[in-house]
Amino acid sequence: MTRVERATESKPLDPHSADGDHLASLEAQLKEAIVEIAELRARDALKTQFLANISHDLRTPLTAVITHAEILRDGILGDLAPRQMESVRGIISGGRQLLNQVGEILTYARGAANQLTLVCTEFAIRETLEQVSTLNESLLKKKKLHLAVDVAADVPHIVADREKIAHVVGNLLGNAIEFTPTDGHIWLRARRGAGHDAECVVVEVADSGVGISPEHHDLIFREFAQVDSTPSRSHHGTGLGLTIARKLVELHNGRIWVESDLGEGSRFFFTVPFDQPE
Repeated sequence: MTRVERATESKPLDPHSADGDHLASLEAQLKEAIVEIAELRARDALKTQFLANISHDLRTPLTAVITHAEILRDGILGDLAPRQMESVRGIISGGRQLLNQVGEILTYARGAANQLTLVCTEFAIRETLEQVSTLNESLLKKKKLHLAVDVAADVPHIVADREKIAHVVGNLLGNAIEFTPTDGHIWLRARRGAGHDAECVVVEVADSGVGISPEHHDLIFREFAQVDSTPSRSHHGTGLGLTIARKLVELHNGRIWVESDLGEGSRFFFTVPFDQPE
């Protein structure tokens, strides 16, 4: 054995030495950290399950409140005075808004627990865009917003979960309506594109609204995050809409992003491959 080999030869660590005590301390700390991580994961799983359970249980009474209010609005139990009708419409509007927020929480909880699955069928993306725009007609008219739907002629039918794609488009369109001033413009567009591994459809939801500062582009896709989180903010919500949209797009092996600047409107894009893997 050479002198260098003798000098560099590793020696067994004496457990009673200072180095041995330090190693034992590190091992103990590591074991404690592993236990703490396991406890945190268990608590997170319980929290997710609680959110799913409470959200599901809230939907039934909320739906009942809205249904009974609609019965009053439609005059099935007799005519209402103008002020009574105004109050009933307020109940319906507030109930629907709350039901939508509960639905977002439920979808988020299912996504966090990896309980979201795709039910894929073949459909035309144009029909989905037109369906979502029709569902939002009253909001568009209320704010006097101009909506245009433009789908390129060469976009074929896609194989995807139609309900979840409509959810993504509905969320993006809802945000565009909320953050676009009166007499503004909104566009729903679709064209062919190329994703990471396959051809895809690129859906765009653009508006002439307030826009988003570039430093907030990543923030808005984080769970519970809002650009304006002050109690006096004019736009309310759970802060989960774009997080859910990203989750649903990624389930389809697509991606979602935004191009925007403050005061210059926003353009949200997401991709969906024409065909989903088995």
